[in-house]
Amino acid sequence: MSLSEARLSADTRPNDLEAYWMPFTPNRAFKKAPRLITRAKDMYYYAADGRAVLDATAGLWCCNAGHGRDEIVAAIKRQAEELDYAPAFQFAHPYAFELASRVAALAPGDLDHVFFCNSGSEAVDTALKIALAYHHVRGEGARTRLIGRERGYHGVGFGGISVGGIVNNRKSFGSLLTGVDHLPHTYNRDTQAFTKGEPESGAHLADDLERIAALHDPSTIAAVIVEPMAGSTGVLPAPKGYLARLRAICDKYGILLIFDEVITGFGRLGFAFAAERYGVVPDIITFAKGITSGTVPMGGAIVRAPVYDAFMGGPEHVIELFHGYTYSAHPLACAAGLATLDLYREEKLFERARALEPKFADAAMTLRGLPGVLDIRTVGLVAGIDLASKPDGFGKRAYAAMERAFHEQGIMIRVTGDTIALSPPLIVSDDEIGEICGKVGKVIETVR
Repeated sequence: MSLSEARLSADTRPNDLEAYWMPFTPNRAFKKAPRLITRAKDMYYYAADGRAVLDATAGLWCCNAGHGRDEIVAAIKRQAEELDYAPAFQFAHPYAFELASRVAALAPGDLDHVFFCNSGSEAVDTALKIALAYHHVRGEGARTRLIGRERGYHGVGFGGISVGGIVNNRKSFGSLLTGVDHLPHTYNRDTQAFTKGEPESGAHLADDLERIAALHDPSTIAAVIVEPMAGSTGVLPAPKGYLARLRAICDKYGILLIFDEVITGFGRLGFAFAAERYGVVPDIITFAKGITSGTVPMGGAIVRAPVYDAFMGGPEHVIELFHGYTYSAHPLACAAGLATLDLYREEKLFERARALEPKFADAAMTLRGLPGVLDIRTVGLVAGIDLASKPDGFGKRAYAAMERAFHEQGIMIRVTGDTIALSPPLIVSDDEIGEICGKVGKVIETVR
C-alpha cells in the first residue's frame, strides 16, 4: 500500500471517533457509548442502527418546524444552484433584504433593522458592540459597562460569557471583559416550585438594577442583557412583571435593554418573540436557531429605529459600524430562513404552540412525585425538570437519564447539570406530548 493509499484509508475509517473534539460534551464518556444520529424527519431522529428516536428537544432548541421539511430543503437546493455565496461587505444579494424585512415585520414596536450573523453567540456579541457603539456615536462614550444576570447564557464569545452567569462557561477563560456586573437570577424554589407559566413572585428582583446603577453611576452603563426565559441554565421563566420593571429602570437611566431570544424566538413561547408575549419592547433582540429551523447556521440582532438612526449621521460614504462577518446573510441561510418563515405562517405554528401550552404543562406535571423530582417548570413549549443529585457527583443522575433515554426509550432529551429540559418541535402532536412525558417518566424511574 502506498503512503497516499494508507492516508486515505486512515482518513475514511467510519469508526474512528478520536479526531473530533466534541463541544459541550464529555468526550471520553461519549466515545465509550456513542449516540450517533444519521438522519431526521419531522418529529424523529434516526440512530445509526436505524432506530427511530423521538426528538423532545427540537435538536438544540432550534428545529421548531421539525426535521427534513421539504419546503426548506428545496429552497436551500435552489439557492445553492442559483447563488452559492455573495460577499457581505460592500455588496449584497436581494434575499438578505427580503429576510430582514420579514424578520423586522415579526418584531414588536419599532424594532425595524436587522443585522445578520451566523449564530446566537455572534448575535450577542453583535448586540453588545452595537450598544457600546451607540452610546459612543451619541457622545456618551463613558457608557461602557454591561450588565448580565446570574445563571444567564449568552453564547460562548468573550462578550457572551462575560455577561453570562454560568460558572463553568467562565472560570477557565481569564478575566473576560472588564466593567461587567450581574443581576441576581430569578429562581426561588421555595416560592416558585411546580409553576406553570410565569411565577407570581420574583418581579422585585429587577429592582437590583437600581442598586447596580447606584454603585457604578448609571451614566457608565451601556446595556442590560437578559433572556426572557433562561433556557440553557435549566428553564427559568421570567416572573410576572419582571421584564416590564427592567424596561422602566433602563428608560429611567438611558440604558439599552437587550433581550436574548436565541431560544425564545420563533414560536417557542407561543409568539414570534417573547417580547410580544410580555408586552415589553427591548432596544435590541438577538435571534438564531429557529430562524432557519436549524437547517443552516444563522443569527442576528434586531435593533430599534432610534438606535439605528443614531449611526446614520456621518458622511454617506463612510462605514457606520465597523463590524460584520464573512457569512453574514449567507444566501443559503437566507433561503432557508424565508422558507422557514413561510412554514411558520402557513401552518400557524406560533399559534399552535400557544394552544398546546396548557396540554404540554399538564403532561409535564404528571412527572411530579416521581423519585428524585425536586421541581418542574413550564412555559410555552418548554419544561425543566430538576432531579436530586447523586451523592457521588452533581449531574450524574441527569447524564444517566440522557443516556438511557436515547439507548433504551428511543427519545432525545437535553440535560444541564441535574435538570432535564424538554422543548419539542412546534409540530408535536397531543399523542407525542403524552409519549414524551411517558418515556421521560420511565427514564426517571430507572435513575434513582
